[in-house]
Amino acid sequence: MRKFIFLLVLLSLVAACTNSNNPAPNTKKKLTIAVIPKGTTHEFWKSIHAGSIKAANELTAQGTEVEVIWKGPLREDDREQQIQVVEGFAAQGVSGIVLAPLDNRALVRPVSDAGRAGVPTVIIDSGLESEDFVSFVATDNRKGGTLAADRMGQLLNGKGKVLVLRYAEGSASTTEREEGFLSQIKQKFPEIELVSTNQYAGATRDTAKRASENLLNQFGDQIQGIFTPNESSTAGMLLALQDIGKAGKVSFVGFDSSQAFIDALNANQLHGIVVQNPFNMGYLGVRTMVESLQGKPISKKIDTGVMLVTKENMETPEVNALLHPPLDQYLK
Repeated sequence: MRKFIFLLVLLSLVAACTNSNNPAPNTKKKLTIAVIPKGTTHEFWKSIHAGSIKAANELTAQGTEVEVIWKGPLREDDREQQIQVVEGFAAQGVSGIVLAPLDNRALVRPVSDAGRAGVPTVIIDSGLESEDFVSFVATDNRKGGTLAADRMGQLLNGKGKVLVLRYAEGSASTTEREEGFLSQIKQKFPEIELVSTNQYAGATRDTAKRASENLLNQFGDQIQGIFTPNESSTAGMLLALQDIGKAGKVSFVGFDSSQAFIDALNANQLHGIVVQNPFNMGYLGVRTMVESLQGKPISKKIDTGVMLVTKENMETPEVNALLHPPLDQYLK
């Protein structure tokens, strides 16, 4: 009898040790999602950051603990720093990466290497010349360029001279916008002449202003319209026009949103901005990454929306929500 009792005690001890060393398979661990923007200074990226935090908060409240780690290069032309950030997070073994690649080719290898290391990537905002990612969560950028072209054609009644200040070589998102604008102008408004389409603004408002000044010195007396494809190029061109007293005298369509652009719309110095939904982009980027890690089916491409904002529609509830995302609520 004693031997039988001893055997029962021994078996129970073995079972207890086994259970302590092998937790139940449904035990949940915290997911760490690294969100890597192209840069960290523009309002656009702050909106993406806020959206990603909202997604993490919601998922945590629903029972899946998620931590967002936000890190990116200061300047949107620092390819090497963004590559180092991706490689660093892959080496740390985060659960997943949400990346806005500032170059559609330079980030291919780091993303592929991260995947081989067991760290998958969701691409947001701007495309990558690769298929080694979970999903592409972004604006339909070509459609955005088309919306800008239609607005320009309306403003000029289909006739006039227009210049395009591009953003930066290798940026897939802005290239799509530029090509969408140029293609629509050529097809739909053949009497609009494109006088300059090969100059680049560079990564900052200051470089954009200098490029704008050079273009305005050369073409300022000839043109009736201007298109710029992102926040920094639009800001630089707006400042350059204001400096020479031409803001409002040239039909100007830009891209993205900031308080300065809202003020310029009200002052008739900007005549349209094509607005994305970066808050939604950050939100869906993180949710898509987490759902993929949970084994749920994921679409390879997710459209986050784009619309044209003018002085006439900027006070509507839909547009107002886009122009004033709840940054303070999520970025403490």
